[in-house]
Amino acid sequence: MSISIEAYRPIVGTQFIDELYRIADHINDRAIQHINSTPVGGGVAEILHRLVPLTNELGVKATWDVIKGSEEFFNVTKAFHNALHGSGNDITDDMFEIYRETTRDNLKSMNLYGDVIMIHDPQPAGLIAKKDEIGRKWAWRCHIDVSQPNKKLWDFLQQYVDQYHASVFSMPDFSQQLPIPQFLIAPSIDPLADKNRDLEQSFIDEIIEKYELDPDRPIITQISRYDRLKDPVGVIQAYKIVKKRYDVQLVLAGGGASDDPEGAAVLQEAQEMGAEDPDVKILLLPAYSDKEINALQRASTVVLQKSIKEGFGLTVTEAMWKRKPVIGGATGGIRKQIIDGVTGYLVHTVEGTARRIIDILNNPTMADELARNAYEHVRNNFLLTRHLKDYLLLMIALERDGSDVIEL
Repeated sequence: MSISIEAYRPIVGTQFIDELYRIADHINDRAIQHINSTPVGGGVAEILHRLVPLTNELGVKATWDVIKGSEEFFNVTKAFHNALHGSGNDITDDMFEIYRETTRDNLKSMNLYGDVIMIHDPQPAGLIAKKDEIGRKWAWRCHIDVSQPNKKLWDFLQQYVDQYHASVFSMPDFSQQLPIPQFLIAPSIDPLADKNRDLEQSFIDEIIEKYELDPDRPIITQISRYDRLKDPVGVIQAYKIVKKRYDVQLVLAGGGASDDPEGAAVLQEAQEMGAEDPDVKILLLPAYSDKEINALQRASTVVLQKSIKEGFGLTVTEAMWKRKPVIGGATGGIRKQIIDGVTGYLVHTVEGTARRIIDILNNPTMADELARNAYEHVRNNFLLTRHLKDYLLLMIALERDGSDVIEL
């Protein structure tokens, strides 16, 4: 469903939307081409699905292309993903050659045409090899936490990253020593997308019934891909501690991504751990289950994102927007969203997660205050319209490279 930029005026204000139009007027003869590794699954694809049409509506041409790769390639890039987060060190020279070979294949087949070419994450980073041949302005947008990357892997990737005109990170902590300008742009959610818009209570009730949940008992929920770095096993362990004191239910719900071959094994681990408890619902949702995810979050008493490593964690922002008390792992971009004790709670351990869940269940008034603060924090910082503005300004900055002051 196409949603006009005009629909955001009541949410972010007329002045902000008018400003977007004024900024876009400076680059309405330019095109931005986004390139990533999957059309479905994960926050990058979610953002681009909405960001690209809104950019076009403002009069700036925007397109989105996806690289191709074999299962072997995506196994390699999944290992890269974990190693960049500092987890796992099994990076080999054979992996680098598989990466180079897939990059060469994509360089032959992909049409690179944007005035600004924005490459998302490590998988397509090698496309920069075309820069000298075709020109254009190139930006490498890193969505993951590379604050403590595997050194061998980072040294390999930096050969590509150094060739870009600019890099974009989600937080200052993720930035690296690079010879190119670095921009800080946080991810965002679309408040009018099916995953975040208001829902009729009747639809929420249908979803509760569909998954055999009891609306009269507390529901603890984590929505995320089945990924070890999201720690679904730790979520179940925390639930079991809380279950000794409260008659709670647990929902683990998520899908997969075409560039993440590890998901099936992680899902199986979670299913085995929760198999004997009928109050543990482990759901593998198909692509485009956004309204169901929305309903599950709105039906929840507490929402978790107990990540061990996290680039940002859009599910945190989604739950905060729905005025839910959120508990997140004290890592990566979650720390940018959750101000501990103000907009939610940050945790380091299974036991700490369980204790904070109990705190919220013990004190509904405090939980409501956290939720109100969380909503305002998202409204002011993490909505799609702000993200759109940042990308438009990035296009202008790249075009006027070297200027200390840019006048609009």
